[in-house]
Amino acid sequence: MKILFLIPYPLKESPSQRFRFEQYFLLLESNGYQSTVQSFFNSAEWTLFYSKGNAIKKFIALLRGYLKRIVSLFNLGSYDYVFIHREVTPIGPPLFEWVIAKVFRKKIIFDFDDAIWLTDKENEHWITGMLRWRSKTASICRWSYKISCGNAFLANYAKSFHDQVVINPTTIDTVHLHKRELYSTIQNQSSEFVTIGWTGSHSTLKYLTLVESALQNLEQRFPHLRFLIIADRQPDLSLSRLEFQPWNIQTEISDLVKMDIGIMPLPDDLWSKGKCGFKALQYMALQIPCVASPVGVNTEIIQQGVNGFLAASLSEWEEYLARLILYPDLRIKIGMAGFQTVQKSYSVTSNEATFLSLFR
Repeated sequence: MKILFLIPYPLKESPSQRFRFEQYFLLLESNGYQSTVQSFFNSAEWTLFYSKGNAIKKFIALLRGYLKRIVSLFNLGSYDYVFIHREVTPIGPPLFEWVIAKVFRKKIIFDFDDAIWLTDKENEHWITGMLRWRSKTASICRWSYKISCGNAFLANYAKSFHDQVVINPTTIDTVHLHKRELYSTIQNQSSEFVTIGWTGSHSTLKYLTLVESALQNLEQRFPHLRFLIIADRQPDLSLSRLEFQPWNIQTEISDLVKMDIGIMPLPDDLWSKGKCGFKALQYMALQIPCVASPVGVNTEIIQQGVNGFLAASLSEWEEYLARLILYPDLRIKIGMAGFQTVQKSYSVTSNEATFLSLFR
């Protein structure tokens, strides 16, 4: 059986791809599937497309991507399944998806891990909204063989268009990657400082402002407290003991284990309900106790006071973080419980059967 993966981003660069399906390629191969991957952008084009300016170069990159997609149509005959992550093209209507499903009659596996029929941007320009054509998500759902959704909120949306919907969570490789024992010489447990950390991209840095005042209060209360932000862009936060670490795939895990506590603030809106808890799962897999907003799938992943904390107000953010700062034994206890949760329900190993079921 042969699978064509039509994906938006280059391999090994986007978390949504790396932790939703790229880490299952060997599993597919061992079960008799042959996988071919075609990304819309290469690495240089992807970096260019999400930078400011360079309109002409971006237009050329888009043209190249569309040409690759056109070429892929001529090679569809040999494939049994077409796995589409989010969309085949970043702008415009779902023409390629329609051709794949209706003309070539291929079985589409449609995978998404965000509420991509919505926008996370305030006051989005109407032209941008028109180009993104977010209503195509519903159409692709209707034309698919199976739909792979990262959580129940996304699955409930998909079920309004199709009955073959699989909740396929974003998962963590706790054997080869997110394994704390592999980084025992780096971890921060014995440091004189306690480090509260956050990791993410420039698009989610804005959520840190939701808890900035609580972090400022904690900084005043605890002289041995510091903060670590791992991202692709410098944060704009008024914290005096803050270290910024540019995200690097080669050091992402060794950077994460420098944290004693991980945080995941989110606003309580529809876009955030589509999030799949990846930050929390990363922390928990590395036995880093997590404090998160009680939004969406976070309330399914975290049991209050058992394997993490859910903070619904600034006072709760300060209270739960202070508790973890003061009591190292509590950090260890919560961290271990979080790790066990990931092992049981959100690891690659625990999810293998679910992932394979998409192709049966």
